[in-house]
Amino acid sequence: MSPFFDVPIAEAIWQTKYRYTLNNKPLDSTIDDTWRRVAAAATDDTDTQQSFYAILRDFKFLPGGRILAGAGTQHDVTLFNCFVMHIKNDSLASIFSALKEGALTLQEGGGVGYDFSGIRPHGDSAKKTGVIASGPVSFMKIWNTTCGILLSTGARRGAMMGVLRCDHPDILTFIHAKRDALELRHFNVSVLVTDAFMQAVKADADWPLVFKSKVYQVIKARELWTQITLNAYDYAEPGVLFIDTINRQNNLHYCERIHATNPCGEIPLPKYGACNLGSINLTKFVSAPFTSQAKFDFSAFENCIETATLFLDHIIDASRYPLAAQASQALGTRRMGLGFTGLADTLMMLNIRYGESQAVAWTKKISQILCHVTWHTSAMLAKTKGSFPFYSQKEYLQGAFVQQLPRELFNAVERYGMRNSHHNTIAPAGTISLLAGNISSGIEPIFAAQYQRFVLTSENERQAFEVQDAAVRLWQQGGQSGLPPQFVASGDLSPDEHLNMQCAAQPYIDNAISKTINLPADFPFAQLGDVYAKAYQKGLKGCTIYRPNDITGSVLQITSPKRWSSRVRCVSRCKGCGERRGEIPFRIKLKSTDKM
Repeated sequence: MSPFFDVPIAEAIWQTKYRYTLNNKPLDSTIDDTWRRVAAAATDDTDTQQSFYAILRDFKFLPGGRILAGAGTQHDVTLFNCFVMHIKNDSLASIFSALKEGALTLQEGGGVGYDFSGIRPHGDSAKKTGVIASGPVSFMKIWNTTCGILLSTGARRGAMMGVLRCDHPDILTFIHAKRDALELRHFNVSVLVTDAFMQAVKADADWPLVFKSKVYQVIKARELWTQITLNAYDYAEPGVLFIDTINRQNNLHYCERIHATNPCGEIPLPKYGACNLGSINLTKFVSAPFTSQAKFDFSAFENCIETATLFLDHIIDASRYPLAAQASQALGTRRMGLGFTGLADTLMMLNIRYGESQAVAWTKKISQILCHVTWHTSAMLAKTKGSFPFYSQKEYLQGAFVQQLPRELFNAVERYGMRNSHHNTIAPAGTISLLAGNISSGIEPIFAAQYQRFVLTSENERQAFEVQDAAVRLWQQGGQSGLPPQFVASGDLSPDEHLNMQCAAQPYIDNAISKTINLPADFPFAQLGDVYAKAYQKGLKGCTIYRPNDITGSVLQITSPKRWSSRVRCVSRCKGCGERRGEIPFRIKLKSTDKM
């Protein structure tokens, strides 16, 4: 095993996903070669390369998977994880043109999001031909098949988000589509929920289903709301995207309209929008973990944010783009998504229980620092390199998010401009968190202390690994038995505790957050509407829940007594990309005191 890995699954992830191999010959001998390759791909300047390498080499900064896999290689791939596509109009030519563009993007490793609201409803008649329309869901099935074909050719696992407006005539068909366990498996699906709809739900008002100003049906808003929440309760989809909140908070409110997100929901984007990703590993800034002297090095954290911001800005220029329209958007906005991962492990190492008030306050503080340092760095880059091309000072400064910045930071933006239109996100960071030794992923709580997880090998076979949470492993390596006193698993948290953690970060995140609210199997359905309603009221941009169900798998199924219990669990909103909420089979090691 490489000396850079002390966890077998981490090396397996590197070998199968991120190690540079050309013509079956490995060109990265160690993970250190990978770090140096990625740093060199971002810049020709030797000193800047060294600063990039310094935050990469010990897993302090974890670039998005497309950067790790593609930077500095001869592969024709994009370094961007996130794209939103565009169906230009409701015609067969436009629909299949959009399909082709999506396939080309998936082929190069990008995840794609589509708004299917522009496709006429099922049963409608096409004006030119008189043919009866099959509706948006039927075309989504074609996308799903295309993605499956790409997978069969050995391409990177496809990832897609499909969204539909809450007033589209086919909305009920859309929200029920994934009740069939064989349908749309390469899609995550979310409903675009408007302010008007939420007000109609509150008032128990009628809700018209409309396409191009024609009303096809009128239903009760609460009836539709119940169907959305019931399906989420039964099989964890659809999620909801509060689209008016998203557009209200969009820094580029003056020149674009957002209709969809990337596959995991953390990057809302306009048509052909693109964004790269990176996450700072919070666990690397903790000293004396689990002791009364445990401390977080905020100064080192801030320095890492500055360097990571510069790195992601360089990647915008270093990347290739599957489509010219994507390049225009990426270079015109210079969007980036810098976030963090390992939050739950870090809290536990600092003797803080995830979900409690101290954890909420700490998450707010760390998110605020991330925001302020990234924005300040972007302003300083604008001073020397210029603002992003789509920048308009007057309109940008009037943005709702920008208006909330501290006065000193607002003044810096006003004086120097901005290098990047958007800056921060909290992505799933599932695979890169495994690479870093199975730290907790993104903003999520720890799923379990120890379990078995499968990784696809280069031969497309599944290899099983016993994995242990990184902080738990560190605790036990220090001579302690059992679990740290502050340990809490995701399923032990209340919905409000989940929401409070996401709400602590959201005011400082100008993109969005990928977060799943895990509910126990016996969680009352009557309370689920309150979860979504609270997410809206608290200003979140989206919400996804997971509850054990027969479609996506059960949380706990006993297959042998005493020691082992088999599980198949969805661990995020991202079934397509596998970061979380994909059907991931594993077994969790149980103690004799654990309840079944």
